[in-house]
Amino acid sequence: MSLLTKEIRSAASHCARGWDLLRHKGPGQIQFWFIALGIGIAAGFAAIGFRAAVEALQGFVYGSPNAASLHSFAATLPWYWLLLIPAFGGMAVGIVLHWLTDDGRVRSVADVIEGAALNDGRVETKAGLASALSSWITLSTGGSTGREGPVVHIAALISTWVANALRVDGITGRDLLGCAVAAAVSASFNAPIAGALFALEVVLRHFALHAFAPIVVASAAGTVINRLFYGDVTEFLLPGTTVVEFYIELPAFFLMGLVCGLVAVIMMRTVFWADDLETDLQNRLGLPRWLRPSVAGLLLGGIAVFYPHIMGVGYETTSRALTGDLLLHEAIVFTVIKVAAVAITMAGRMGGGIFSPSLMVGAMTGLAFGLIATGFFPDHSGAFTLYALAGMGAVAAAVLGAPISTTLIVFELTGDWQTGLAVMISVSMSTAVASRLVDRSFFLTQLERRNVHLAAGPQAYLLAMFRVQGVMRKPQDPGAADEAACHEMIEQGLFLLATATLETALPRFERSGVAFLPVVTMEEQDGAQVPILQGALFHVDALKAYNRALAATAAEEHS
Repeated sequence: MSLLTKEIRSAASHCARGWDLLRHKGPGQIQFWFIALGIGIAAGFAAIGFRAAVEALQGFVYGSPNAASLHSFAATLPWYWLLLIPAFGGMAVGIVLHWLTDDGRVRSVADVIEGAALNDGRVETKAGLASALSSWITLSTGGSTGREGPVVHIAALISTWVANALRVDGITGRDLLGCAVAAAVSASFNAPIAGALFALEVVLRHFALHAFAPIVVASAAGTVINRLFYGDVTEFLLPGTTVVEFYIELPAFFLMGLVCGLVAVIMMRTVFWADDLETDLQNRLGLPRWLRPSVAGLLLGGIAVFYPHIMGVGYETTSRALTGDLLLHEAIVFTVIKVAAVAITMAGRMGGGIFSPSLMVGAMTGLAFGLIATGFFPDHSGAFTLYALAGMGAVAAAVLGAPISTTLIVFELTGDWQTGLAVMISVSMSTAVASRLVDRSFFLTQLERRNVHLAAGPQAYLLAMFRVQGVMRKPQDPGAADEAACHEMIEQGLFLLATATLETALPRFERSGVAFLPVVTMEEQDGAQVPILQGALFHVDALKAYNRALAATAAEEHS
């Protein structure tokens, strides 16, 4: 009996050690790859399910037999349908967000990046579900955004549930998140290489070897799911000729990259300007927040009456640009109108992603540039549609701040690998220009506007992760600060709130030159707020905590 007991205890001990190893060093374990595969399959089905749901509701609402050609079919509908459907869709979105979120804001890729950096790879669950529902309604009723943003956030929800169920640490949680995002992107676009690199370059923002294998496994799983439903086909079909007239034509792609970078910056800043404008108008007029998406939908409907091309994801117009089926003035006008429509949709808090709109804007910008360039030098130019392909990648890369994964996703979306040099040149120039005029990308600029400083790297945002209360020495701790000295400093106004972070504390130490600062909570006494001493934060303790965090981040990114 004692031998059996020993065996049971030994087995339990081995299981406990294995469980602990998986939770804290999961990415380095073979078992973790099976979890990555499972997450990849789940995220792949979620991406396909969301796409099918959008197509189904879009077909029901507009009566379109083919969601891929929505704008052609919508042009045949009575004008009042085009006006009212987005407005009612916006109203439904507003009600959903008002009920299910605290701030009425749709969660998207920026929140996934924030979750990876600051929340151990987790995202908000309730608000995430509300955002998925809102984006589904928005895209189905003509909102001028893309489906990749909602799909990425849905995948993040899946990885969050798994991470919480397994109670994994930050490194493992982030890698689970990367697996889910890679699978969702690859399932959405039939792009396994770009899906894996998107997760590493945009979401995790590093290329650590320990994360590469499981993310590739998950990305491959997502691609298989896509091909089971749609076959091994590309999203866009190009005409047969995409030849660059080397080397004379390459300077044109350098110049086009600069133009596309500026267009991307204009697009991003227009979205942010519109968001500020709508927020200001909402506050001045006292409009309830649930009405904001409805007003945006009504404005979209008004544009769609004259330009139905702006409705939905916009793949039909993008395909026309890539095949050269647009005139010069059409490409220019559609670009301007699409940027306005995207700004209205996003500023109206309606939901959706920005990647697909940036592809459309890029393709039309490239086509316009190509028509002009080949018109001036017809004897030294290849196909003008090649400029549309390169422009599509250039604008999208500048918006995402992801030149590597965007270059690859353009190749995988079109199946054209023969024009790599032209695309790479355009992408490199556009991202170089845009990254100097915004905070690296659209998503990081969104976060910067919310005072989440990720663009500058870990050395900037790690300080915000440590609350003073968690680093301070309490009065009963060894080496605690003298209480009389603390009270004297409090009277002089030299103290920190317990809820403050090291981001606030370290500059305070630099200005004051003191060795420690009292930490207080504010309590009401006799109708006044009185500081109550909780402990003291020492400058050396704050620096040690910061250095440990930097070392852990460096170890993760280089493992």
